[in-house]
Amino acid sequence: MQKGTQTERIRKLTLLAILTAIVFVLQFFFSSFRLGGFSVATVLLPIVIGAAFCGPLSGAWLGLVFAGAVFLSGDAAFFLTLNPFGTVVTVVLKGVLAGLVTGLVYRLLERYNRYLAVTVSAVVCPLVNTGVFVLGCFLFFYEPIAGFAGAEGMNVWAYILTFYVTFNFVFEMLFNIVFCPIITRLLSLRRK
Repeated sequence: MQKGTQTERIRKLTLLAILTAIVFVLQFFFSSFRLGGFSVATVLLPIVIGAAFCGPLSGAWLGLVFAGAVFLSGDAAFFLTLNPFGTVVTVVLKGVLAGLVTGLVYRLLERYNRYLAVTVSAVVCPLVNTGVFVLGCFLFFYEPIAGFAGAEGMNVWAYILTFYVTFNFVFEMLFNIVFCPIITRLLSLRRK
């Protein structure tokens, strides 16, 4: 192995370790920021950064770490009472797929423009995270959510979009769009 390749590998592993720690810090200390009944996932930021700098599998790893942190922080407790299996599947898949797909999108667009790649990836990550969550709601939690929606005089789609998706998704996406390109640029400058 050449020295340059080994140095780059060590640099990526170090960044991945730091981002792994940041995922836990953000989930435990900033998940108290809530919109509606749910915490806003500022933790998607290190997933995008890791997927961009370390690759799709690292993005998937950070998504898995995010899933573990969601369980440890208690953010999935409500859904665990409704359907433990469905909760585990949904939380793990949304984290892992968000990181993996973000990394793949970044790699696809990076050859054209790194700024475009990170900006699109900053949108893709919360889009996949939220999309898998909504799919999980319909697959595993439809009946209880339909009951909640009926009690509010709403249909299920309107209820999920209003109470579980809209504010969280919009905030997560805007947060990522603003900060991911800035952090990526700063980390790129640091490498030169």
